[in-house]
Amino acid sequence: MIQFNKDKAGFTIIEVENRQATAKVALQGAHIFQYQRKGQEPLLWCSGLSHFKTGTAIRGGIPLCWPWFGKHPEDSSLPQHGFARTSPFTCIATNEPDEDTAELVLQLVDSSASRMLWPYRFRLRLVVTIGATLGVALITRNQDQHPFTISSALHTYFGVDHIDNVTVAGLDGADYLDTLTGTTNKQVGPITVSAEIDRVYHGAPMVQLHDGKRTVHIKPNGSGSTVVWNPWQEKGASMADFDEYTTMICIETANAMEDARVMEPGGEHILQVELQ
Repeated sequence: MIQFNKDKAGFTIIEVENRQATAKVALQGAHIFQYQRKGQEPLLWCSGLSHFKTGTAIRGGIPLCWPWFGKHPEDSSLPQHGFARTSPFTCIATNEPDEDTAELVLQLVDSSASRMLWPYRFRLRLVVTIGATLGVALITRNQDQHPFTISSALHTYFGVDHIDNVTVAGLDGADYLDTLTGTTNKQVGPITVSAEIDRVYHGAPMVQLHDGKRTVHIKPNGSGSTVVWNPWQEKGASMADFDEYTTMICIETANAMEDARVMEPGGEHILQVELQ
């Protein structure tokens, strides 16, 4: 079952249910903010203080960072993490091949508004596959006559039992930039979190998230960087739409910083992840 609904504020949400899972996707930002296997806890974390209104990003789920990750490299007055996450997408296709699987295809193309922020012609599609696993593919196509550079991320917020019990395996030995200190370090053993963390790891292997109650397998493709983030108590409290740092961690499938991609006219790039 795939349904299109609107909340009281007119925010359009696609609701999906099949034998394996349920999910909710906002058309604004092509933003997956809920995915839950039948009989299991929700996979994604979403703040109870999230704004569901036009022009404001949802705090949680899987925001799309595109066409730049973090601050714009040349103009910090432009929107953090680009404009895709607050832009209205169009659902151009739905498919339910069987009772266990649903697929959504959402699209954003350049407009006069987007070209005021980023002067290129493009087609951006998000393909979401909802079933026993959650598959997400962000497909960029350069429809301009000039090359352009993108950095991007599937900024995934995972729900966890408690941050004290979290370990992230799979990045042992990887170099990472600690953006809090500006230093480059090497990961030794699994990642644990006991304070604010904001790291960009070089490399994107399959990663396992353990929280003491379950293990989530994160399988990226088209990615050469992995971001791990939790704002912790002080920074979390300073964010008006953030309500609980102890029950979330972000592990982002990314093309961040040096992993930015140069796209020639007519070129296409796919950034994707499978979550199980």
